[in-house]
Amino acid sequence: MKKDLHPAQYRPVVFKDMSNGDMFVSRSTIATKETIEYEGQTLPLVKLEISSTSHPFYTGKSKLVDTAGRVDKFMSRYGNRKKN
Repeated sequence: MKKDLHPAQYRPVVFKDMSNGDMFVSRSTIATKETIEYEGQTLPLVKLEISSTSHPFYTGKSKLVDTAGRVDKFMSRYGNRKKN
């Protein structure tokens, strides 16, 4: 294995889901300019757009898609193409 391939400066970092405000701490080497007070400690902050606490796959709350309207629209455009 190659020596000195992985960084050695792992530290606790707060990841904040901006869609629902949920926060969790993990170790990372990511460079951040922002900090946050979390459980009595000042830690670097990384803002996320989506995480497992807000993603529809993990929460089970997916949006309903109107497929019937799409099928009707398709049939009105292309349904009568085949004439015998």
